[in-house]
Amino acid sequence: MRATAFRAVDAVTAAGGVARSATLMRAGVSKHALAEAVDAGALVRIRRRWVAIPDADPFLISAAREGVILSCITRAQRLRLWVLDDERPHVAAAPHAGMVTTRAAVVHRHAPLVPRHPDSLEDSIENTLSLVAVCQPFERALAIWDSAFRQGIADPHAMSGYDLGLKAREVLESASAYRDSGLETIVYVRLRFLRMPIVSQVWIAGHRVDFLIGERLILQIDGGHHVGAQRAADIAHDAQLMLLGYHVIRVTYAQVMEGWATVLDLILRAIGQGLHLARR
Repeated sequence: MRATAFRAVDAVTAAGGVARSATLMRAGVSKHALAEAVDAGALVRIRRRWVAIPDADPFLISAAREGVILSCITRAQRLRLWVLDDERPHVAAAPHAGMVTTRAAVVHRHAPLVPRHPDSLEDSIENTLSLVAVCQPFERALAIWDSAFRQGIADPHAMSGYDLGLKAREVLESASAYRDSGLETIVYVRLRFLRMPIVSQVWIAGHRVDFLIGERLILQIDGGHHVGAQRAADIAHDAQLMLLGYHVIRVTYAQVMEGWATVLDLILRAIGQGLHLARR
């Protein structure tokens, strides 16, 4: 394989492993060099318009093959935002694009907020969040938006400048960069009907608590790391909180996500007994 073919491989690698042939040729890679690299097995051709290195990201290869762009919760997952898993990837296509052949993906045909470059195989954060708001239930969409704002991947003020749809506007109005996790966002959404102060990540007795409801009711949510020494520290902190007049309800992630009715019942009974109020 000649030097020109090696340079073609380097150009595709630099583009993320998958690139449009037309873009490569405009950058000075010859059609002959691409063909030579393909013949040598250093590149693989994806339909007629794209080429890829053999070990390129399979999601990008699939997107190029199907003529779509990775978006919605699939793009959010790839950005390491807080997303509950979905069995199928989510992709976007232009509203009037031709038939998308894939049946293994959820295809969104909404007009983008930000124009998509033909070389792109992954959507912008603005388009991603817009589709999330339409696709996902409100609390899950809000968790993803909160995650994006918390990580600095998106900016609330900048998002407000776009022509958002009704659902996206509703999510934006409730979004915050200060909730610590998607789970906290979901709990906040489920409890806000109480119409009382619900504050997350409050520093009390030397440690943060997940939620302070009212004046004295604390909700703590244990993840998978709350074992061993961490579990012992949590129990000791609970004891300190109770000595200070707080009432602590400690539940697990699984209870919140799979048995919320039981968790809510505990919270409502505690409020019914006035355990959310400071002693006068």
